[in-house]
Amino acid sequence: MINTKKTFRYVAGTIIFLLLSGLLYFGYIYLKYNEDLPTGEQGLEADAVAQKMLDALNYKALDSTSYIEWTFKNLNHYKWYKSEGVCQVIWKDYKVSLNLMDFKQSQAFVHNFEVHDEQAKTLIEQATDKFNNDSFWLLAPYKIFDPGTERRLVNSGGKIELLVTFTEGGSTPGDSYLWKLDDSGRPVSFKMWTSIIPINGLEASWTDWITTSSGAILPTHHKVLFVGIDLGGVKATK
Repeated sequence: MINTKKTFRYVAGTIIFLLLSGLLYFGYIYLKYNEDLPTGEQGLEADAVAQKMLDALNYKALDSTSYIEWTFKNLNHYKWYKSEGVCQVIWKDYKVSLNLMDFKQSQAFVHNFEVHDEQAKTLIEQATDKFNNDSFWLLAPYKIFDPGTERRLVNSGGKIELLVTFTEGGSTPGDSYLWKLDDSGRPVSFKMWTSIIPINGLEASWTDWITTSSGAILPTHHKVLFVGIDLGGVKATK
């Protein structure tokens, strides 16, 4: 016969142990990695470093790219008809044809059947948030001159780095990213100060680049602490 009291104490003890372990681990990570947002100097020199970064990535090739496809963490799939301003966002049983020029013209589908009203509105909002987040992990370096961005040069231990703050746009305006660049200007990593990550200054790698058929240089993988962020099936064509 099962001793329910003993089983309950065991389960409760296990849960408490896991919670305490998680809190201790978070505390360790927080103390080790949390940093204040650095200060820097705006101006022409910062813009020149930002432009060198774009040149190192052959940004003009991205401008002439008409189609981009990728999968984010094996969860969300994107077929972005960039020249038409429409991106198909596909996850689970859902598909949204997201009109990036006029969100009201977007369409939502469940099992390939179009839905309307509140269900469509909810799916379109979800697709918009997914696109904003997942495309940033693909295209963040190309967004450093977007409207509402501020660029600053930061002296980090004698090494010049580029701090970019997004004051508007996207799903989380106000986020800042400190880019570490190699000698050619190509990104190596950035540190993040964002509203959705409780630890400020976490670093993500930007090293796994490919040159696509359109000539655009895009990443395929990032690493944050011990966690990998895969960008699968990255394609870009003219």
